Amino acid sequence: MTMAETPASPEVTSAAPRRRSTATDVALVAAFAALIAACTVIGGVPVGGAGVDITLQTFGVLLAGCVLGAARGFLAVVVYLVLGAIGLPVFAGHTGGLSAFTGVSAGYLWSFPVAALLAGFLVQYVFRARRTRAAFVFVAAMAGTALNHACGIVGMKLYLDSTWEQAIKFDAPFWVGDIVKALLVAIVAAEVHRAFPRLLGR
Repeated sequence: MTMAETPASPEVTSAAPRRRSTATDVALVAAFAALIAACTVIGGVPVGGAGVDITLQTFGVLLAGCVLGAARGFLAVVVYLVLGAIGLPVFAGHTGGLSAFTGVSAGYLWSFPVAALLAGFLVQYVFRARRTRAAFVFVAAMAGTALNHACGIVGMKLYLDSTWEQAIKFDAPFWVGDIVKALLVAIVAAEVHRAFPRLLGR
């Protein structure tokens, strides 16, 4: 009786961690999607001449990538965008729907998953031994920020039918705030990885 039950034990113990790991990943992705939504709907300051608001949206996006890593950060942002696409008011200005993906800020919006992916990749793989240092996480966050701004400039040029120079001028006022947000992301993410060193190594 005892001998017959013994082979089943390893299967039970090996399957349980996988289930817990998947559940944890899903919970983290959902939590950060909610965090990005909360960061977006709180506040909102109109800046520049293109009618785009400054929010904490990019803070949430980059934090998802730098804390969760490339894959889970990417998925958290995708979940957030899907929630907005189906009509929930989680975009800037308490808006939602597909129209946001073709508006003046569409370039910024479309780049969010890739920006989180890039920042997460750098923290998770390139700066693997140094991800608890805020300076290295800041570099990763700024890489995601630069990608976000480049796509935003392209989006504004196409939507407004402006010159490259005009689009860059429209984008310029956002840099100061986004540098500050990248710095905050670096501080928070570095502290999280100090407290939970296995978070990206699972």
